[in-house]
This record gives sequence, C-alpha cells and structure tokens, in this order.
Amino acid sequence: MALTPATADLGPATGLVCRECGHTRDLGPHYACEECFGPLEIAYDFGGVTRASIESGPRNIWRYRGLLPVPENVAESPNTEPGLTRLVRADQLAEALGLQRLWVKDDSGNPTHSFKDRVVAVALAAARELGFKVLACPSTGNLANAVAAAAARAGIRSAVFVPSDLESQKIITTAVYGGTFVTVDGNYDDVNRLASEIAGEQDDWAFVNVNVRPYYAEGSKTLGYEIAEQLGWRLPDQIVVPVASGSQLTKIDKAFQELIKLGLVEDRPYKVFGAQATGCGPVAAAFKAGHDVVRPVKPDTIAKSLAIGNPADGPYVLDVVRRTGGAVEDVTDEQVVDGIRLLARTEGVFGETAGGVTVASLRKLAENGALDPSAETVIINSGDGLKTLDAVAPVARPSANIAPTLDAFRAAGLA
Repeated sequence: MALTPATADLGPATGLVCRECGHTRDLGPHYACEECFGPLEIAYDFGGVTRASIESGPRNIWRYRGLLPVPENVAESPNTEPGLTRLVRADQLAEALGLQRLWVKDDSGNPTHSFKDRVVAVALAAARELGFKVLACPSTGNLANAVAAAAARAGIRSAVFVPSDLESQKIITTAVYGGTFVTVDGNYDDVNRLASEIAGEQDDWAFVNVNVRPYYAEGSKTLGYEIAEQLGWRLPDQIVVPVASGSQLTKIDKAFQELIKLGLVEDRPYKVFGAQATGCGPVAAAFKAGHDVVRPVKPDTIAKSLAIGNPADGPYVLDVVRRTGGAVEDVTDEQVVDGIRLLARTEGVFGETAGGVTVASLRKLAENGALDPSAETVIINSGDGLKTLDAVAPVARPSANIAPTLDAFRAAGLA
C-alpha cells in the first residue's frame, strides 16, 4: 500500500496541482484531478538551488535533485544513474540544412540508450517513497527497456506491456532483464488502456506513466536543465523536440521556465517546435488546422516510439508552441529514413526513428521558414538507432562485395 504524504520524502515537492482547474491535493499516487478529472502535476518549493549547488552534484540527473520530486539521498539507492548525456556541436548537419548554429542533445548515451531512463529513474525514486513494490508500464519500446533495467538494478519486480508488433530489437532488449514481459495484440493505445485497468486492481504496482505519471513526467525536465547548463547556463534560441505523448516537450519548456524563475539563466525569448510522423501526427494536424483539441488517430508509421494516437499532453504541446512562437511539423516515413541517414552521415550519430523524425522536421521547418536559420538551435535525439534497425536495413548496404585481391578493389573503383 502507498505511504501517507507525512511519511514520504519527496524533496522539494509540496503537493499536486491540476493543470486545468488549479485544484490542489496532497502528494500521493494520484494522476487525475478529483474536481475536473484534469491531469495533475507536481508543485514545488525549491529553496536555495544555485548553479554552484548543481555543478557540485553527481554527474547524472541527480545533480538536479533539488528540482525534482525525489528524496535528498536519492543517489544512494541503486539506480541506473542516467543523464548528463553529450550535447554535440553539429556544424556539418547545420551546413547541410542551411543553418548557422546547431546542437544535437544525444540521449542515446543513457544506460538503456534512450531518454526514458531519465523519467523512469524519477518514477522509481518516487514509487519507492510511496510504498510500491512493482515497477510497471505500458510502452512503445524504449520505456519497456528502461523500466525492466531500472527494476533489475533496484532489485524489485518489473511488469511491462507492449504491442506485439514492436521492433524485435526492443523486445529482446526488454526480455533480457528477466522481468514479467507481456506482448499485447493491439496498438499502444490499447496497451495503455489495459495497463490503466490493471493499475486499478494491483495496489502495489507503480505504473510509471499511469498512477505515478506526475512524478515520472518530471524526469524529462532534466533534458532542459542539462541543455542550459551545457550551453554555459543559457537557453537556446529554438529547440525541436519529438512528440509522442507530448510530455517531453512540455517538460523541457517547464525546465526552461523554472531556470528563469530561479535566476539561473537569463530571461529571454525562445521558440519550441514539435516533430511528429505523418502516420501518427495528431498534434501536428491540430496545430496546422488551428485547433485546440487533438483528435486521436490510428498510428501507421515506422516511428513506433512516437506512435501514440491519443497523446495525453497534446493540448499542452499546442499551448507551448503557440506561446513561444514555434510550430509542430510532421514528416513521412521516407523522410524519417532520410533524416536518420543524414544525421549519421554528417555527425556520426545513429539515431532511432524518433531522431529521424526530428531531423526531417528540422529540415522541413527550415525550408518553410517557420524556423530561423540564423538562430542557435538544439534538436533532441532521444534514442539509439540500434533499436530500430529495420527502418534503415533496406538502404544501409555495403558499397561493394569484392574478391580478396587488389585487382578486384581496383576494378570496383573504390579508391
């Protein structure tokens, strides 16, 4: 059973607040407002967080523990220690796209090779404090990897549910950790619905993106914190973020706003752009139509990590991009593959399909004038291309096959 708020230590977190009506309630395993059924998020009293206190912390996301709903001693419990991934200066990609200053925040360097290690680490820390015994999730793949690994590291049970047509690489890299792993005949939205029903029956199961979602979502803020710190404590002019549920984009914006309010970065304008696949682009469609409501779709794209047809944070993505002067773009599967290859060819970064969506959307945004080519830009590569090999297998082929002779090499014209 969950602990009472009086016995749970969640650091600077002071309560939960509804994103729709502003109703507040005590900390606990709650994710929907009891007044209007809107989504809940964490409220804080940050105290004296400084650049120096952050920089003296661990070289992982726990350097930002004073800004997260986790105990002060969170780093002492076994965890995968994600974060502080590299920010790559992408001059060659910038030149290829006609941009001047471009960076790639490469989150493929996390323990299970995607940004999901960040959100799971925060969810696990909160779940421990709230008394849960099993770490669980519905997933499109990367989250399954991260939950299974984090639970194994923490010495607790995991229970993961994914669509049965998931990429084989992601199935293998989840099953290897030995937890309960269930494939479900249906798309992600079907899996998510099932997980919500199970969460209602299993009191000691923490579904990271269901009943402890408010804590889980805060882990994405660490991307924003790191980008600002790695840029010398300043915000980029514009940032392009892949959109699945939309939480990553909204939490990066939340991180930027928190850093401004705390005086850790200069208060200056920035633009936030979202990137989706055309085969699952409900937020892009709503943005382009000028709508405030996101109409659910049935996913049909190779970018399966982004294939959430009913994105929970979709309306909030629209709010952020419109408030900051950004946009939401979508790209075809063919453009996704081209984006993966372009990033690999120019910067030596092999991104998964979500990274291909982001690069291809960046190109499209630059071509249609929505994005300023002279402004400093950051894009997110959220995962490793080794997880989505099928997407590029047909086009990533050897240059030639030759006999082991010098004459054969010469004849092939490879010099």
